Amino acid sequence: MDRIVFTNASLFDGDRAPRAGATVVVEGGRIAALDPKGATDGERIDLGGRTLMPGMVQGHFHSTYRDIGAQKWVFGFEKAPIYHAYIAAENARRALYCGFTSVVGASAAWDVDASLRDAIEDGLLEGPRVVPSSHDLVTTGDATDNRPGYMEISNLAAARICDGPDEFRHAVRDEIKRGAEMMKVFVSGGHFVTRAQEHVAMTAAELEATVEAAHGRGCRVRAHAAGKRAILQCLDAGVDIVDHADGMDDECIGRLAEAGTFVLPSLYLPLCMLQRMGDPVEDGKTEYRTDGGREFAHMCSVLGKADAAGVRIATGDDFGSVGVPHGDYAKELEVYVRHAGISPLTVLRWATRNGGALTGWGDVGTIEVGKRADLVVVDGDPTSDITILQDESRLHAILKGGTFVKPLPT
Repeated sequence: MDRIVFTNASLFDGDRAPRAGATVVVEGGRIAALDPKGATDGERIDLGGRTLMPGMVQGHFHSTYRDIGAQKWVFGFEKAPIYHAYIAAENARRALYCGFTSVVGASAAWDVDASLRDAIEDGLLEGPRVVPSSHDLVTTGDATDNRPGYMEISNLAAARICDGPDEFRHAVRDEIKRGAEMMKVFVSGGHFVTRAQEHVAMTAAELEATVEAAHGRGCRVRAHAAGKRAILQCLDAGVDIVDHADGMDDECIGRLAEAGTFVLPSLYLPLCMLQRMGDPVEDGKTEYRTDGGREFAHMCSVLGKADAAGVRIATGDDFGSVGVPHGDYAKELEVYVRHAGISPLTVLRWATRNGGALTGWGDVGTIEVGKRADLVVVDGDPTSDITILQDESRLHAILKGGTFVKPLPT
């Protein structure tokens, strides 16, 4: 289909509240017109009041994760490298059919992300648009360096071990050569990794060398940074994306907003972990028995303030971890509404408009003339009831680049 005219749509453009009776024209894979005057040629599709919204962005995508944490193997060595590629292909397809038409990598084993991007772009696989990530760049003995001390294992399964500015600088350049467009570093513990939130894993010099090397070659840096000290260190170094930020306070909020740094809270995994640990999370509950529970409650309490201050918040979580399977992406959105008191409309802005900005492409995430026609047709209004997006049967159609991935029901 070269030209499609969607009529009678309830249009959520990624920013404003839905507008009834809208017309959207798609041509050449992009949005050609909004509410055009007069008759418009093309295949006319009456949406009958259904919501037309931008494809969402899964901003913390681990393409090779599948039940991570359930096995005792070193990450990336659970299966052969080619098997991880098959895992990534399936996870990518799941994301697309859940209405997430773009994903931003947050580390993958065996250089899979770059190949996944290429295979999708070449039409070999069905999947979303991909910003490919590096391996986890981590210092010896920290975070995802779970290699037994008695084993000499290659760096390039899931984690790449670096110590000192020069090793980080070299790793960044090599990862870019391998196809990465996003560097992933572990600056702190916390957020349910083996080290405490206050632990800082990288020196200022190591982090500055990482950012300098990445930015010098047009690549961005995202950091696992939970504690306040680590967040501020990331801001000092010019990190582009702070993952988790559980210790964010007023000082952090002000600096994050001023710098335009993205924050991905990723609170669905902590919620699931707390429930399994017997520290149940209930609406309105403010006291927890565990450090993780108190960190979760704190983050829920400051998200609204951060959004109001202009912090660029986006969505994405550690899907593929044990108990948090790929495909449950929309459940993360509900956490922010139910536990942090954020409106569904605001959370959808995070998943669409802000997610589009997170990709760095500039032409996804909102429905505007000239942008790519990555679209989802929803039975109902997710800006009122965000749980609708968890029901794939209510995603009546999905388009990527103006082409139906999932056609409208007949």
